[in-house]
Amino acid sequence: MPTAVAVPADVEDVAALVKWAAETRTALVPRGSGSSMAGGAVGNGVVVDLSRLNHLGRIDESAQTVWAEPGVLWSTLDVAARRRGLRLPVDPSSGSFCTLGGMVSTNAAGARSLRYGAMRMWVNALDCVFSDGDRATITRGEEPPRQVEPVRRFLREAHAEVVSSDTRHPARHKDVRKESSGYGIHQYADKADLLELLVGSEGTLAIIVGVQLRLAPVPAATSSVLGSFASLGDATVAAGKAIEVGASACELLDRTFLGYAAAAPNADEQFLGLVKGAEAILLSEVEGANSEETARKAEELAAAFRAAGATDVEIALTPEAEEKIWHLRHAASPILSTIENTISMQFIEDGAVPLAKLPDYVEGVRQALAARKMGGVIFGHAGDGHIHVNPLVDVRQPNWRDQMQRLLDDVVALTVRLGGTLAGEHGDGRLRAPLLRRVWHKDSLQAFEVLKKSFDPDNIFNPGAKIPLPGQKALGDIKYDPSLSPLPAEARSALDDVVKRRAYNEFRLSLIPASP
Repeated sequence: MPTAVAVPADVEDVAALVKWAAETRTALVPRGSGSSMAGGAVGNGVVVDLSRLNHLGRIDESAQTVWAEPGVLWSTLDVAARRRGLRLPVDPSSGSFCTLGGMVSTNAAGARSLRYGAMRMWVNALDCVFSDGDRATITRGEEPPRQVEPVRRFLREAHAEVVSSDTRHPARHKDVRKESSGYGIHQYADKADLLELLVGSEGTLAIIVGVQLRLAPVPAATSSVLGSFASLGDATVAAGKAIEVGASACELLDRTFLGYAAAAPNADEQFLGLVKGAEAILLSEVEGANSEETARKAEELAAAFRAAGATDVEIALTPEAEEKIWHLRHAASPILSTIENTISMQFIEDGAVPLAKLPDYVEGVRQALAARKMGGVIFGHAGDGHIHVNPLVDVRQPNWRDQMQRLLDDVVALTVRLGGTLAGEHGDGRLRAPLLRRVWHKDSLQAFEVLKKSFDPDNIFNPGAKIPLPGQKALGDIKYDPSLSPLPAEARSALDDVVKRRAYNEFRLSLIPASP
């Protein structure tokens, strides 16, 4: 429960709030839509709801850039950009309601990060309010604003230590393709650009009040390929082939996911045939300048899937056929939300490992779930070696919290053993901050703390995210209530309508010129 909620109407409100917080030593917790999976937008102190800072600037078609306030929804930008033949390729599944500020803060990614990378590479500049209330813009490739005391203090007290720390022990997990954990000190050591530190910092170094994003052209055509595999090893080999072909996405649906999806009332015979005997299904997309090119790439990818051991392959060359294939990605969700006496809890949901270790990771998670007598579904971004897990927790059991903790410990140990990261795209938040000592080298942890202290010496920005507080526990603030029953279908539908209306209304508001 927060101490209070502040809802700034403009950047001046944010600056005034930060100055007050600095004077009173009050914690501030920046928040967009609250879609954070790891507790990054909750905590003791004043929650700063940035949803009213939602102006979308004019899209510069020639430069392919746009300025946006942090409360702009991804879906709002997507609609406006596509009208000009452009898009932000980073496309999280929460795109209909997540904010651009939140995406920057967690270095968010999505299905198409296989080809286009995560949020960091698409951020060109950030407009920030720092811990003393001063405001400055950090632009990629330009000199940092030395007139701002937190920036000056970092350069004076922390820069050298951060760089030398990374030289001694690089702050990265080798061969891991996606990383949303810790701070971007490895990227900073390489480029000496403050943007590398601010992107992915989860509101712990500054409050973002504006972001300039690079955009990319919308592909002229796409095609998709579905492959069914009898082993995780074959599916992993095929995912590597998808990368070689240049696929924009390659998603994994594990047998745990497929079992629940097959139980859906509307599961058709064709789908049931694909699922039968499958250990995993891959969904992959290719892009091109025209339908002929994407059809050729799809055939090439299908052949690669067959060579890797696919037992069945389907090619979708039309938008309608592609939609049918990709609908499988969400086929299990309606079932999960109606299972009596269990709650789908996302607390081991973001691990990423080197691609070659993906079968070991998925099998290890399966075994961990079985050992705790929990159901669950496993799916994710196969080409990136990045997996989401939704354990199904029976909250009637008196020891359900203890079983959650044991499962978390099992999966953290598995991730460490395989050389992976706990956060591929969702950030650390309060869930994973206490666990970072198990997956990061002590030199990196020390650099994280020095960095944080230089930008925010009084720890007013999102304390407990990234850097744990004394005594902080990973599952300490889990709020699941055993008395809660699954949400009725009509309530879920109503919530969907609210989300869609908000996205549309924010897009309409974005067309109104900002007042002077």
